[in-house]
Amino acid sequence: MNQETNRRNFLRSLGLITVGAATGSAFLSACGKKPAAGDTAAVDSAAIKAAAEPKELFFKISLAQWSLHKTLFDGKLDNLDFPAKAKNDYGVSGVEFVNQFFKDKAKDQTYLAELKKRCGDNGVTSVLIMCDGEGSLGDLNKKKRAEAVDNHKKWVEAAKFLGCHSIRVNAHGEGTREEVGKSTTDGLRSLSEFAKGSGINVIVENHGGYSSDGLWLSTVIKDTGMDNCGTLPDFGNFCLKRENDKCVEEYDRYKGTTEMMPYAKGVSAKTHDFDANGNCVETDYAKMLGIVKAAGYTGFIGIEYEGSTLSEDEGIRATKALLEKVGATIA
Repeated sequence: MNQETNRRNFLRSLGLITVGAATGSAFLSACGKKPAAGDTAAVDSAAIKAAAEPKELFFKISLAQWSLHKTLFDGKLDNLDFPAKAKNDYGVSGVEFVNQFFKDKAKDQTYLAELKKRCGDNGVTSVLIMCDGEGSLGDLNKKKRAEAVDNHKKWVEAAKFLGCHSIRVNAHGEGTREEVGKSTTDGLRSLSEFAKGSGINVIVENHGGYSSDGLWLSTVIKDTGMDNCGTLPDFGNFCLKRENDKCVEEYDRYKGTTEMMPYAKGVSAKTHDFDANGNCVETDYAKMLGIVKAAGYTGFIGIEYEGSTLSEDEGIRATKALLEKVGATIA
């Protein structure tokens, strides 16, 4: 069976599941009369109805803007229209912005006011801003590290203006594990001290290199001594070393997520490919969401589809369906 046929079968299965669920709910609502007394063959309609009704998830779902990076880079979607698309196309009420798509607008109050208005008009919550390209917070050079901290401050202010709870930063630097750990701790502490005055969290995603080592990252966060400095565990970013654009050394994703969750102020649901039943082939979502729940986390989990087999639109829908399906089983 070729790839396109597999893709169609997968999408068809999602559609059938949706139709089946809707039909079942309508049927049960219409057939809610109580069985006659003594009718041992009758099934308890209340129990059936309770089982059929969707369970409330222990988390909220947001959409990471990077899921639509191809569409945005191609100019087919404007950053200002992202909140409406998230709500109207995918039924998601939380958005995670990426600074790359409004890089020159961090201090543009008119632009930010319009973006905030678009969120408000659509009943969408601005969750966080993912910040890249602003320098290495773990740079061993003190001056360069300080410059990176200063470069991130405008995003702290933009996040506060938009109503976000955090900015997501990277923990990168060149040197030994110990050297970069010490420098990153210093850089994060400095930025977190500034952000604390705005009520903004500074959170670090496992994003390659040392930062994809859950123990290293959790130790760095702990050592900052700042309660507004935390993590953003990403289910799929655990590559420690790459060669020729291929991961040759990977940290255990379940161990890493477990280590980062005590400091988590956000969670990223990464997906690339799905099997015929709609399950992510790289990550066991039942196991991963179990780890998240065990940590007591109840905040947003962001959809971040990065695959190529499905379109961005299809991948977002598939990831949302997976989160809802698995989340309901452990709610």
